This record gives sequence, structure tokens and C-alpha cells, in this order.
Amino acid sequence: MKWINHLLIIAASMTSTLAMAESTLATGEDWVAKIHSETTHISTSELLDHLTSHPDTEFLDVRLMEEIASQGGLIDAGRRTHHVPRGWIEHRIGDEIPNLDTPIVVYCSTNRRSPLAAYTLQKMGYTNVQNYSDGFLTWRDEGLNIEPTDAAVGTQLFRTPTKVSENVYSAIGATAPATYENSGHNNNLSFVIGKEAVLVVNAGDNYLLASALHTEIKKVTDLPVKYVVLENAQGHAMLGMNYWQEQGAEVIAHVDAAESIAARGEGILERMIARNRDKSMGTVLSQPDTTFDEKLELSLGGIVVEILYLGPAHSPGDVSVWMPVEKIVIAGDIAFHERLLPVFEYTDTLGWIETWSNFAALDPKIVIPGHGHATSLEEVDNWTMGYLKHMRKAIGNLLDEGGSLIDAYKIDQSAYSHLDTFDELAGLNADRIYRAMEFE
Repeated sequence: MKWINHLLIIAASMTSTLAMAESTLATGEDWVAKIHSETTHISTSELLDHLTSHPDTEFLDVRLMEEIASQGGLIDAGRRTHHVPRGWIEHRIGDEIPNLDTPIVVYCSTNRRSPLAAYTLQKMGYTNVQNYSDGFLTWRDEGLNIEPTDAAVGTQLFRTPTKVSENVYSAIGATAPATYENSGHNNNLSFVIGKEAVLVVNAGDNYLLASALHTEIKKVTDLPVKYVVLENAQGHAMLGMNYWQEQGAEVIAHVDAAESIAARGEGILERMIARNRDKSMGTVLSQPDTTFDEKLELSLGGIVVEILYLGPAHSPGDVSVWMPVEKIVIAGDIAFHERLLPVFEYTDTLGWIETWSNFAALDPKIVIPGHGHATSLEEVDNWTMGYLKHMRKAIGNLLDEGGSLIDAYKIDQSAYSHLDTFDELAGLNADRIYRAMEFE
């Protein structure tokens, strides 16, 4: 009995201690109130005025990903919006925003976590931090710009197809990296409708995404999908091809793309499955049915389509789909304008510049790029050739002066910093172009 009494005394003591602790413990609201005077707060009207004079402001969203998806997306203003959940601020902010003097506006849904995050940033040494006190829900409800993480809720597609011309549609993908939330739809999935058949450009990142696109095509036409063209061998272009082959479509790719799929396809599939998890269901690696070298002409009934290999560019086997009568080109990854172009270890930047003359010679009225909305030749020339020539000139000068790889990372790319994926790609691009040009 003595030991029982002893345990009861210990339990009573612990209960008393906990009660004392609870009576002195501040609530979250108490803590926010305590630090309020130590952080700078900005309302919606003040924020809009601030952005006019400080367009280089970067936003930090500290909500959970589930909230971002359910509430409609991210604030689309300033230079860029970063997403780092409140619990990961201390560990990840240095990678997201390395410059301590960057102007930062922090927000959450309703001003409960953002003051804490802003306070933390200040304690970590960030010098120009403001808390958006109205919160995301106010921004959204006032009809201000939002960047959705999924613009077509209820389908695997990031966006459903929009009409580009009388016979051409395109489901414009996210210009962000592929994620579970966008289901790997971060490129454009386009289709051309003839009088007898439909041609699809890009099989999609996975089986379910291909099926979702097909569902949308059936809303526009009863004609069968006869051809599926792979713009290259990247996962978001080719992994969904087994769906289309099950529907009886003929999958077409350049010989170089087919070789790349055979060599690298299993690894690409494994990475997609790891990212997409349940959304990868049904996807198995397949191979194109038909390959070609330079040009393949197809008739859809009343519309002639040319599949063109114009030369080395972004990746092995890059092709463009050209409609000579309509003067529309579904360019694929030879042309960029809303996101920074990526340079991979296999990208031939010099060849890309030389190939561009063949692309420009088409003189299209409408360009549907691999990523981003339909636009003009002038626009993609500015942000594709302009960037490649800028980087090659800067790195060429660097090499002539004996500069190192570390110096390549310091090249001024600020003219392109507004483009999506700039933060993810700018440094890597400099690295890869430098390494390639060392041996040209």
C-alpha cells in the first residue's frame, strides 16, 4: 500500500505542477499580441501601393499545401511567391530566399501564423520583412490576382483545353515544376481536329492524365484520336502513351526521342510514380509505334499536319507540329516565353540557336509553346533566343577572361527573373552552359 500512496503523491504533485504551468502559459493569440509591435504590418490597400513602387517584393506563403489547394492558390503579385509551411521556416527559408535584404511579405489565411513567421524571419536576420495582416482570404475575396495550384478541380488536368483556333485546342499546363497537386500537367497538351480524325500532341505525364484529356476531347468531337505525337522523350510528353495505344491511337516520335525513351524511360517512370503516388495508377512504360527522321506528313481529313524535326535544341528528338495552311505551330520545347527554359546535360545550346533559324522560317501566326499560353513568334524569340544568346555571350566572355564555374553562377540573369521556374533553373543553367562551352 505504501508504494500506491507514494504514486498518488507523485501524481498529485505533477498535476499541481501542470496546473501552474497552464496558468502561466500564453496562448497563441497572446504571443501574437506580444510580438505585434516588433513586426511591420501591411493592409491590402497598403500592399497594392507598396507593389507599385517595389515590384521586386517576394511573397512567403506559410499555409499548408492542403489549404492552398482548397482555398484557391497563391497570391500572384510581386516578383515571386514562395511556399514554406510555418513549421519549416527555420529549415528551408535560406534555400528559398538566400538574400537577407530581399523585400518579403509574409501571409497566411487569416493573420494567425504569418505574424509569427515574420517575427522569426527578423530574428534570423532578414532586414525587410512585412506581415500581410488581411491574409490570403481577403486578397482572394477582393478579386485580386491568384496563381492556382490546380485551375481545374475535379480533373487530373491543371487546366481544361481552350480553343486556340477553329480546329486547334490546348490544355495549358502549370508553368511550375511537376507536383502531386498539378498531377504532372506542367506542359501543354494540345490537339488538332480534322474532318476524319484527331491528332494529339503529347501523351501526358501519366495514364490518368491522358484519360482526363481524352474526356475533354470527347466533349468537343466524336472523332477518334488517330495519332499522338511526342514532342520529345520527357516524362510529361510520353509516359501516358500506353493509355492512347489502348484506345487504338498510333504514337509517333522522332528516332532520337525513341532511343532516349528506351534508355532512360524506366528511371523517368520511377520518379513519376514516387511523385504522383496514387495518381500514377495504370501507367506503364511503352514505346512509340512509329518513328521518323526529319519530316512526317499526316492528313486528318481537310487538314494537313507536318511533324518536323528542325535540328538539335532543348532535348533529343524535339519536334514541332506545323499546320502550313493555318500558319499555326505547336512548337514543343524549342520555344519558351512564360517560364525560364531549362538547360539539361544533353541540351545543345549552340545547336538550338542554329536550329532557331529553321523554326523562325516557318513564320507562324500563332505559336503554342511547350509551356505557357499561345503567343507570337516575336515573343518566344525574345525569351528563348534572347536568353540563350545572353548566357552564351556572358559565359564566352567569362571563359576568355579565365573565369571559373563559380563565376558563372554570378552572371546577371535579372532580366529573366520574372519568368516562372527562374529560381529553380537559373543557377543550373549557368552551370551546364559553362561546362558545355568549356569543350566547344
